[in-house]
Amino acid sequence: MTSFDTSPQLNVWRALLALAVVFVMLATTGWTALRSQRSAPALEASLSDWEHGRIAGHRLPDPQDTAPHHLARFFTSLTAQQRASLARRYPLAVGNMNGAPVELRYRANRIALGQARKVELKRMRDTGLTPDGRRQAGQRMHRYESLMSDGRHILAFDPDGSGRVAEVFGSLRKAERVSVVVPGVDTDLLTFQRTNRRYSAPVGMAKALYRAERAASPSTRTAVIAWADYTAPSGLGIDSATAMRAADGAIRLNALVKALPGSTPVSLFCHSYGSVVCGLAARTLPDRVADIAVAGSPGMRVTNASQLHTSAQVWAMRDADDWIQDVPYLEVGGFGHGADPMSAAFGARVLSARGADGHSGYFEPGTESLLNFAEIGIGAYRSVQCAGDVEACRTGLSGTASAGRA
Repeated sequence: MTSFDTSPQLNVWRALLALAVVFVMLATTGWTALRSQRSAPALEASLSDWEHGRIAGHRLPDPQDTAPHHLARFFTSLTAQQRASLARRYPLAVGNMNGAPVELRYRANRIALGQARKVELKRMRDTGLTPDGRRQAGQRMHRYESLMSDGRHILAFDPDGSGRVAEVFGSLRKAERVSVVVPGVDTDLLTFQRTNRRYSAPVGMAKALYRAERAASPSTRTAVIAWADYTAPSGLGIDSATAMRAADGAIRLNALVKALPGSTPVSLFCHSYGSVVCGLAARTLPDRVADIAVAGSPGMRVTNASQLHTSAQVWAMRDADDWIQDVPYLEVGGFGHGADPMSAAFGARVLSARGADGHSGYFEPGTESLLNFAEIGIGAYRSVQCAGDVEACRTGLSGTASAGRA
């Protein structure tokens, strides 16, 4: 008969080990997120004020229950002065309202950024905060100032928690093609833009793609959105191994695409965990989404591309030195993100990522990966450079070849 040591000392060590595991889980996921939350959710407060507001004696439409096209019609019915008044009174509500005119959202978010900047200036001088808390306030204040710079078009902004933001390059109203960059883990307000490794951050990714698209086809009017308007996982913890954050992100991504002005084709470029977001969003995306391209993907929560139930063309690429290839491609009990989009059985069109240099280098200028993304973004499908089975990559493709790589 086997005996077990049930001494008090061993039980204490077991309890300490369990606590250590919980501590690590909290430190990498929930606890970190909770500590970063602000006590007063500014966006919710602005939406609440909107719900109780009036214009010209009439109640304002409920943005939660009103379709974007109905909201667009509401704003069209207003005078320019009335629209400007709403932006000043409810800047966060208007700045994040799908259906509001994009130029009005830019104006409202600039006002909201100015208000958020004042809050952080006050926190920087708050002796009740720790030195680290005041330092973080300074970082956020400087980020807000940067986002307020002339010429920047902020489509969405929420200062609460780790922050959410989206920025547009080009004109959404005039664009013939729209691209949306969906980033992965460790994306928040402070990492939205980087000085070092700039092309691993959403702003750098979107800027590089916008320039590459314009170079590939100068006559095609394009717009690119750096979309960090979902709460991404922080680090490689529990959140990044599950779809919880991606599920919320998919809802927000769908809301964005459905509210974009016009009916021009939209291409999604989904990096790392962003491909999980795109995978979950796929089945409810509008038909105007022509492409879903993933790079460095841990999976899209399906076994094969047909299970995405989308009319969009599905593309995949991965650099040979990308560490993501060592992640188990499976889904068990909610953990993991399914099959490898690069596998032949998955059924995506596999693209060359030559020159990408690891997991964060897919948008580096001069790389095959960025050029391929640009060709997809402008609809020049016959110009893409495939990897592996070229016939499977090119079958059924349409679209004109670009001047750069015919």
